[in-house]
Amino acid sequence: MLEHGGRLRGAALQYGIEESDWLDLSSGIAPWPWPIPEIPIRAWARLPETDDGLEIAACDYYGVPQLLPVPGSQAAIQALPRMRRAGKVGVVSPCYAEHSAAWRSNGFLVREVLEHEVDFFLDSLDVLVVVNPNNPTGLNIPVERLLGWHTRLAQRGGWLVVDEAFIDNTPGLSLSAQAWRVGLIVLRSFGKFFGLAGVRLGFVIAEPRLLKLLERHIGPWAVSGPTRIIGQVCLTDVEGHRLQRARTEQASERLAQLLTLHGLQPQGGCALFQWLTTPLAVHLHEFFARRGILLRLFMQSGSPHHSSLRFGLPAEEADWLRLEKALDEYDKERA
Repeated sequence: MLEHGGRLRGAALQYGIEESDWLDLSSGIAPWPWPIPEIPIRAWARLPETDDGLEIAACDYYGVPQLLPVPGSQAAIQALPRMRRAGKVGVVSPCYAEHSAAWRSNGFLVREVLEHEVDFFLDSLDVLVVVNPNNPTGLNIPVERLLGWHTRLAQRGGWLVVDEAFIDNTPGLSLSAQAWRVGLIVLRSFGKFFGLAGVRLGFVIAEPRLLKLLERHIGPWAVSGPTRIIGQVCLTDVEGHRLQRARTEQASERLAQLLTLHGLQPQGGCALFQWLTTPLAVHLHEFFARRGILLRLFMQSGSPHHSSLRFGLPAEEADWLRLEKALDEYDKERA
C-alpha cells in the first residue's frame, strides 16, 4: 500500500493522541460532507441496477453524453493498464502516486516527467497520465495544451489519461466534453468535492467502445445500490454545488493567506488544499503532529531537501483558531 493522507488511526497510535482530539488536514477532501439521504431497504436488499437515474444525473453534471460509474476513480486507475499491451508510460509528476504504481505493476516502463519535459518525451510514449489540477502542486495545464498532447498520442494509437479529481470548482477547465475523442480518457472523482470519500464513487468519461471494454474489466454491480442513491442526490443538488464551491474557494484563499502571514507561503494549491515545498517539511510535519494536527508529508526520493506539505481545509472556526495557535507557536520556536 502506498502512503496516503487520512491515516488518522496510525497517527493517533504513533503520537499517543486520541483520534477524536486530532485536526486532520492531511487529505484534499472537502471538510463539509453532503447530507446523506434516507436509503430505502431495497437498495441494501437487491443487486444494483443501472437504470435508476445515476448515469443520467452524472451525465448532466459533467456535461457529457455517456460515462461509466466505478467504485472510486482508483478502480479505473488500476483497471486501465490491463487494457493495453506493455509499453512506455509518462506520468506528469509529482502527482498521485497510484498512477505510476498501477502502470508499473502491469509491466509498463514508467517515466515520471515534469510538465515542461512532456513535449520532449511525448513521441516515445504510448500513454501519458496527467492529474489536472495536479495533486499536490495544484498545477493547471490549459485545455489547448492537453488536446495537443492527445493529438500526438492518438496518431499512434496512444492514450491521454487525465485525472480531474480536483476540478469540480473549475469545470470550465475540464476535458470531459472532449472525451468523445478516441484515446482520451477522463477520470472524475466524486468523494473529494462532495466530502464523501467513504462512498467510493467515481466516473470514467471516454468514447463508447472504451467504456464498454472498461466495464468488462471492472465487472458487474461495481457500484453499490446505496452509493448510487447517494450519488444521484448529490449530483442533482445544484444549489449545494454553488455553496460548496463558494466555501471551499473562500477557505482555500484564507488558508493561503494564513500560511503566508506566518512565513510559509504556498507554492501551489487549489480550492481543496494548499501546497508548501520546503526543506523543513519533515520538521513541520512532526511539529504539528505533536500538537494533534495531521498534515500530508510528501518525500521525493527520500530526501528532506525535496520534501513538501499539503494542508487541507479546516472545517470550523475552532479548527482555524487551533491551526493559527500552532503557527504562532512555530513562529516562537524559530524566533
